[in-house]
Amino acid sequence: MNEIIKKRVFSTVLFFLSFCTLFPVLWAALSSFKPQSDLFVIPLSFLPRRWTFENYVAALGHGKFVVYFSNTLFVSVTATIITVIINIMAGYALSKYQFPGRDIIFMVMLGTLMIPLQVIMIPIFLQLKNMGMLNSLWGIIIPPAATPTGVFLSRQYIQTIPNSLIEAARIDGGNEFFIFQRIIIPIVKPVVATIAIFSFMWRWNDYLWPLIVISKNDRQTIQQALANFVGQLQINWSNLLAMTIITIIPIVIVFLSFQKFFIQGITAGSVKG
Repeated sequence: MNEIIKKRVFSTVLFFLSFCTLFPVLWAALSSFKPQSDLFVIPLSFLPRRWTFENYVAALGHGKFVVYFSNTLFVSVTATIITVIINIMAGYALSKYQFPGRDIIFMVMLGTLMIPLQVIMIPIFLQLKNMGMLNSLWGIIIPPAATPTGVFLSRQYIQTIPNSLIEAARIDGGNEFFIFQRIIIPIVKPVVATIAIFSFMWRWNDYLWPLIVISKNDRQTIQQALANFVGQLQINWSNLLAMTIITIIPIVIVFLSFQKFFIQGITAGSVKG
């Protein structure tokens, strides 16, 4: 009986916390269907009194919103693919290959987690300037391609793979690329999904680095567009809420696509073979 009560209390607490987390998003989503005049009516209403899609029509037709959306989608997808490939390859090398200084390289890489972006963004900016990559979407994609967190998760997960499996593939005549592509990649799908979700969310929501690299209007990302939409004296909250909900949709789609691997990939970092 006590176990049943504990489970019910635990479920109730989880439901309450989930509701508190989702309530602002749900409020914003419903408010995006309200006319501007209904947003500040007292008493406030949770559901729209008058449903309207004009906010979404205005948001999609505002300036170059579709261009900003396309830029952000290209940056997020391309950067995620590059990040996953680099991190998995680095994790595999640091886990299964023996070479001098391997552990030192790994520790130094983990140490970079303590360095904030504000410390290194000026040297990176100068480097991009010398390479002619300012006002280029590749200037947003390339610098953060290799992430210490992704390398750590990859290494810890790949360490759980038995060395005998890799040795057997080598004995059967498989080269290193074949082993990595046909054996390692299918096994590490959970950590691939985890890195992909984190990378996509980071690139999609990033505002500071695109603001530093991009100054041309037609190369800006969606977060810059949202910031520019906020006027100095007046804000059209209905259109801004509609634009915000549109920007949330890709992240939800990515998470739902990889959610079955997500928890397993997160817990993989705490396991060491």
